[in-house]
Amino acid sequence: MDRDLNLRRPRGRWAVAVAGVLTAGAVALAGSPAGQARSATAAKLPPPPPMPPPPDFVDRIDNPYFPLKPGTVFRYRGTEGQDRLRDRVFVTHKTKMIEGVKARVVRDRIWVNGEPEEKTRDWYAQDKRGNVWYLGENSFDRVHGHWERSDGSWKTGRDGAKAGILMQAHPKIGETYRQEYYKGHAEDLAKVLSKSDSRSVPYGSFHHVLKTKEWTPLEPGVVDHKFYARGVGNIAEATIKGGTEKLKLVSIKHRGN
Repeated sequence: MDRDLNLRRPRGRWAVAVAGVLTAGAVALAGSPAGQARSATAAKLPPPPPMPPPPDFVDRIDNPYFPLKPGTVFRYRGTEGQDRLRDRVFVTHKTKMIEGVKARVVRDRIWVNGEPEEKTRDWYAQDKRGNVWYLGENSFDRVHGHWERSDGSWKTGRDGAKAGILMQAHPKIGETYRQEYYKGHAEDLAKVLSKSDSRSVPYGSFHHVLKTKEWTPLEPGVVDHKFYARGVGNIAEATIKGGTEKLKLVSIKHRGN
């Protein structure tokens, strides 16, 4: 499940573990009531949205709930159980061409108890309507002192992977949408819960906050709530089912190249 700005949990290990459980239980569940219910639920999930053609994208990302101005550094702190988390997100001045679209490169680094845990390059682009699209990521986990590429890495157009919408131009309460789709590796979804939440974090206090529920079929039983303030972006995240992770925005700074 994402932990970019977005605040991401290391997905490589999660995806591998969940895949093993699903494979072992697939035959037993297929004909059971639980298996049929799961299939019915999966059938109701929205398909990946059709990505607009390259001319329908713009160079900026200024969605009020997810602005990505080059040179911006977001810093988050939080906990997961007894562990201390630190997350640094840097909106670079770099871009990457993906399927003819110029995507903004965002660097995300996570530390657990002061030790590096994950580093990622995420790729975003905004269409003319104001939707922010998630075009993929190149993610690495720290394993036994070495960086290993995460199983959750993906890129739109490669191996059937498809872009999703990270933030809608006009979020509608009750609407569910896909944020990414790479079958078996990256299948995050979001649902808009509220546009009138209030939230206080170390960076400040906010009203009229957008609140979403975010989850993935690859991590059954895990649900996150995320909070987005207009003109700022993601200000907080909390795992409300299947975990204890909490992260809050501490600071925003701007730097050059």
